[in-house]
Amino acid sequence: MNSCTEMSPPFPYPQGMLLKLARRVPILAWRMGLGRVLGHVLALITTTDCESGRPHRVVTRYFTYRGKLIVPCGLGERSDWYRNVMANPRVTVQTWQGAEAMRAEVITEAEEIRALYPVAMRCNPGTLAAYLRSLGIDPDDIEDVIAKRARLACFRFEPTEELTPPPLMADLLWVWPVMLGLALIGAWLRQRHPR
Repeated sequence: MNSCTEMSPPFPYPQGMLLKLARRVPILAWRMGLGRVLGHVLALITTTDCESGRPHRVVTRYFTYRGKLIVPCGLGERSDWYRNVMANPRVTVQTWQGAEAMRAEVITEAEEIRALYPVAMRCNPGTLAAYLRSLGIDPDDIEDVIAKRARLACFRFEPTEELTPPPLMADLLWVWPVMLGLALIGAWLRQRHPR
């Protein structure tokens, strides 16, 4: 058993209706064409569900290091997408640059973690520190991070020519002209019938 499952993660696993809805909102925004905006900070990862075989999508924070996409998984083995990637590492990753077929690899080497750590701390220091503390790791001691690296769940994504799940399409672009039309009708009605 992975030692990170023995410790509680910094955030609860989305179980309630509100938490599940909050998890779906960025995916809905991506479908509305906002991926070019959100994709500077968030990556949409499409995995193959290890039980059903269907595409499973998650939006999560990422950072890049030496041209490689790096994604920590704060919930570790409790996360659906973590289990999916461990069962089938071929994924499709979408950022502001578009969609790319990738292969996920778990980061385990001490020297790579040592090099990535300062970059990750600059990107999201508060969340990373809380995550490490939840795993019983001192965020201020790089040697403690290295010594307990088996508790971490962090992936590096490499481009691949292998077949990966289909990317999420921006199939809700039609919402924007409808919203604009409704706003214009509302403005016109207020102008014709002032209070």
